[in-house]
Amino acid sequence: MANTEKKNKKLDKRGEAAGPSSGFRDTVLFAGIGLVIAILIHTFVLQSFYIPSESMQNTLQVNDRVIVNKLAYRFGPVQRGDIVVFKGWDGEDTIKRVIAVGGDRVKCCDAKGRITINGEPLDETEYLYPGDDPSQRRFDVKVPAGRLWLMGDHRSNSLDSRSHMERDDRYLGTVSEEDVIGRAFVRYWPPSRVSLLSRPDAFSAIR
Repeated sequence: MANTEKKNKKLDKRGEAAGPSSGFRDTVLFAGIGLVIAILIHTFVLQSFYIPSESMQNTLQVNDRVIVNKLAYRFGPVQRGDIVVFKGWDGEDTIKRVIAVGGDRVKCCDAKGRITINGEPLDETEYLYPGDDPSQRRFDVKVPAGRLWLMGDHRSNSLDSRSHMERDDRYLGTVSEEDVIGRAFVRYWPPSRVSLLSRPDAFSAIR
């Protein structure tokens, strides 16, 4: 009987000693794991960006915040109509809409003032800034393989591929797919404007 009581006493002491310190260690461990996971997600999966200019109005307003999926193109190509964040012409993070991809011929404009891709007119009424023309500047570009033709939704207030055609004779203002950081897929700030950033239906008609 005495041996049993002695054994139980040791177990009780072990439990008392292990309780608080073990809980603290677990808390620190889980917090550390959570921090590592958060860093990995930020580095390799998702990243937040804020909108610094008016070039994507009205789709995105100044100081809106979006989340970018950095794995969006690991298993598939960049698609026309996507809003992407990329390393811009000046080396800064930039956000624009993909209008044409490698192999496309993108042209402004047809008799009705519409941009055409591979001869097909593009209906941009869903996202084009109210009152803006698709482009006041004429262009006719064959997009090189592995590159993208990008434009802002607020065409009269966007420095995009059109603005860099002469500066970059070799690539005609296009951007390499390798410079794309990811696809913006949701606007999360401000709360009153939370919404998904989906690909406009008009691009599905382009071949």
